[in-house]
Amino acid sequence: MSVHEDARAMQGDLAALRHALHAEPEVGLELPRTQERVLAELDGLPLELTTGTRTTSVTGVLRGGDGPTVLLRADMDALPVREKTGLDYSSRVPDTMHACGHDLHTTMLVGAARLLSQHRERLGGDVVFMFQPGEEGCDGAGVMLDEGVLHAAGRKVDAAFGMHVMSAQIPHGRFMTRTGPMLSAADALEVTVRGAGGHGSAPHSACDPVTAVSEMVTSLQTMVTRQFDIFDPVVISVGSLHAGTANNVIPDLATFEATVRTFSPLARERVMESAPRLLRGIAAAHRVEVDVDYVPGYPPTVTDADETAFAARTVEAVFGPERHATLADPLTGSEDFSRVLDAVPGSFVCLGAVPAGVDPARAAFNHSPLVRYDDAVLADGATLYAELALARTGAAHG
Repeated sequence: MSVHEDARAMQGDLAALRHALHAEPEVGLELPRTQERVLAELDGLPLELTTGTRTTSVTGVLRGGDGPTVLLRADMDALPVREKTGLDYSSRVPDTMHACGHDLHTTMLVGAARLLSQHRERLGGDVVFMFQPGEEGCDGAGVMLDEGVLHAAGRKVDAAFGMHVMSAQIPHGRFMTRTGPMLSAADALEVTVRGAGGHGSAPHSACDPVTAVSEMVTSLQTMVTRQFDIFDPVVISVGSLHAGTANNVIPDLATFEATVRTFSPLARERVMESAPRLLRGIAAAHRVEVDVDYVPGYPPTVTDADETAFAARTVEAVFGPERHATLADPLTGSEDFSRVLDAVPGSFVCLGAVPAGVDPARAAFNHSPLVRYDDAVLADGATLYAELALARTGAAHG
């Protein structure tokens, strides 16, 4: 049978695994139950398995021929979200949910490991399976890179591929790729303004941090529109702002935090310089002090042109041209798979997992407590992982 036929034959087992993972989500770098389940699912396969020391990662190596070595990655962690889907396999862990689809990613990579083990004689090179904790803000990919995942097969991998399900926007079953910047960098601004408090009726006798912070928030938006190229976009959104305790008291302190999204190294470096300079200038004008902490996060996820073209050809060869489309614009989310793509050429594929019959434009988006993903994409995702490895290591499609 073909890889896709074998994947469809295991669809029931994949759905059962996905439901089990969904019901027992874990957050961060320490996912002991998830690691245990993944190891159990891989038990008996001809894989060389290792686990992380600084995180509960799982790395598997499947030996093939002397051709290229390919890395396939899935993230395993959940989010601190209280699930509201009402599914019969809803999270049993309070305030924790697989709201971003990582339970599907993990399941699909387990499926790919089984498929490639079945079709091992067709492999032209080695395959590294990267089961990664801590994608949601904990830089689990960076930890795994530090621990040597790219050299797990004995030499550096030649190409790397990741996948991400989308609960909205992308039609059910559609694979989407993009060459170049695909996801944004995600940095943070943490700002503390220190003034001199006083009575709200006599602001002239105080140094008001609230008015300074208000100007800072709006001026950051003006800075984006006047100092940055509209075709190399920058997004700054303030998500947290705190000051004061009463309506007639000018406080001593005001704070805010913002997320900063950029799509190129140049724009990212310029924001790192421009934003603190702007905020310090406003603080000086208001006679207040300001502490600005620019916290670098994940870099942009930039796909390799050749590997992305290869991934697109593979999708079309396996599933048909109608199942593939090119993203016109980058997505404003971020990914620590960017760390991998900074180190080796590769690509990142989005897969529409909106439930059948649901309008992608109206479906709950990733990270929502109401988000639902369709199990029907599991076999297709496992198939694509496997076919990418087979084709990239030198085997022909089957």
